[in-house]
Amino acid sequence: MPEYEKIIYTVDQNIARITLNRPDKRNALDNEIVLEFKDALRSASENNDVRVVLVTGAGKDFCSGADLASLQRISAAGVEESIASARVMAELFVEMRRSPRPIIAAVRGRALAGGCGLATACDIILAAESAQFGYTEVNIGFIPAMVMAILRRSVSEKHAFELITRGEVISAGAAVEIGMINRVFPDDQFDETVEQYVSQLSAKSASAVSLSKSLLYHMDGMTFETAIEAGVQLNAITRMTEDCKRGVERFLKK
Repeated sequence: MPEYEKIIYTVDQNIARITLNRPDKRNALDNEIVLEFKDALRSASENNDVRVVLVTGAGKDFCSGADLASLQRISAAGVEESIASARVMAELFVEMRRSPRPIIAAVRGRALAGGCGLATACDIILAAESAQFGYTEVNIGFIPAMVMAILRRSVSEKHAFELITRGEVISAGAAVEIGMINRVFPDDQFDETVEQYVSQLSAKSASAVSLSKSLLYHMDGMTFETAIEAGVQLNAITRMTEDCKRGVERFLKK
């Protein structure tokens, strides 16, 4: 198992766990932690035993966003350095979409700015009742530029506009109401309930989940007819998988 400085990566019972591990800085994101996250994600994607990737934050918060001291140093270096730094995060978002494994963010505490973006880039977001979310970049004259591509696909246009231009911090309850996150669990039951949820998902057919993720996200830029045709192709491919053959056989035996 690879060792990292700013994240913790483990694999146990078909679940890969990536923990942002800078609790003293509220798990703030710099290039190093993003690169480590990307490397761990690639390891999980290439491990046939892994069914689900679970992302958490060490300490009280999920992630406070970009490491502003690091951001300031890079900005002072010029446009080329800033573009290179932004591309590191952009490539992670693409990698998360391309990963064949479902990626779940389990959010305790605050997920703000880039931390909110990282959670949004996950396929599923589970939150503790007291968790908070916010695209707060506008408050320092910045914007959540790259993650807009994901946020815009997660909530309505009007909700997305309000979130990124007002920079408000919202509760987990408000986030689930607008479709920004998936589930909210009581604080005192959060860890146990997350484990149950992840375990249930990891028990599903790996091939069916992977094909579903791939098709769902590839439909973003398709016309209706093209999306239907893509569904035809994946429908036929799925029938040929061992998971599907065994599943149909078990059902018929009932």
